[in-house]
Amino acid sequence: MEIGLRWLIDEELDAYVEESRQFNAASRAVAGPTTVEELRQARDRQATSLTPSGNRATQDTAEFGGRRVPVRITVPRETEIRGAYLDIHAGGFYLGSAASGDARNARLADNLGVAVVSVDYRLAPEHPWPAAPDDCETAALWLLERAESLFGTTELAIGGASAGSTLAMTTLLRLRDQGLADPFAGAVLQFGAYDLSGQSPGAKLYADEFFIEAYVGHIADRTDPDISPLYGDLSDLPPALLVVGRLDILLEDNLAMAARLSAAGNDVDIRVYPESTHAFTFRPTGMAAAALRDIESWLAYRLARK
Repeated sequence: MEIGLRWLIDEELDAYVEESRQFNAASRAVAGPTTVEELRQARDRQATSLTPSGNRATQDTAEFGGRRVPVRITVPRETEIRGAYLDIHAGGFYLGSAASGDARNARLADNLGVAVVSVDYRLAPEHPWPAAPDDCETAALWLLERAESLFGTTELAIGGASAGSTLAMTTLLRLRDQGLADPFAGAVLQFGAYDLSGQSPGAKLYADEFFIEAYVGHIADRTDPDISPLYGDLSDLPPALLVVGRLDILLEDNLAMAARLSAAGNDVDIRVYPESTHAFTFRPTGMAAAALRDIESWLAYRLARK
């Protein structure tokens, strides 16, 4: 038996390697904020960089069990709704917004015929754990209750990128513990951080990042699965697609999560993209476009099987 990363990389992606290599060489590495003041500045820059979505996404409020969280909803422009997708945005638990994903969510809605519900969860350090997973759980429970009446469908999927993937996993674990994960046909997990404890080999690579202090600096034991889902009981979860770049600092963390999900008996598909760093699917490259097509194809297959 042979085991190696080359078995996880589609040979057809070779066509995009040189472009990605050149893009990486031309890109200036941007360090994340290391203080609260730098975080405020990063938020200001991000807010001014948002492009108008043409008012296509609509604002709503998800309510369940006495909790409320803002959500943004994007429905297909021309096709019939065949499913609903719960999107959890990236941003290290301390940056980002549902609105930042408007353009990507519009593409997903149109290409797959799904209603995309994006969660505007509360951000650290003003709202540390468990605020974000509480908000994501609230949105998920609301969607489970309202998808049919709002969108005419009971076919559901969930996904996120970076911190959003971590929150997608913790949301599924919370739902599974309530016997409510089964309605989800699949989970798309893009380059998530699954061990914030700094204990596993993969987690040691990013253990000193400021986002961890901002999000869970007040927690002594960060192996709690609601913080680090790598340590949870991962049985009885929906099929998962893990997407990660070969050059991503979180590669080892994603390989570990894929292995644990598989060992727990789940259907797991992990895809590694060459010459790709963290958050590569947000970039204007052929490699990113190929990854997004893979995600859409996988989701279409899963929703059709549900």
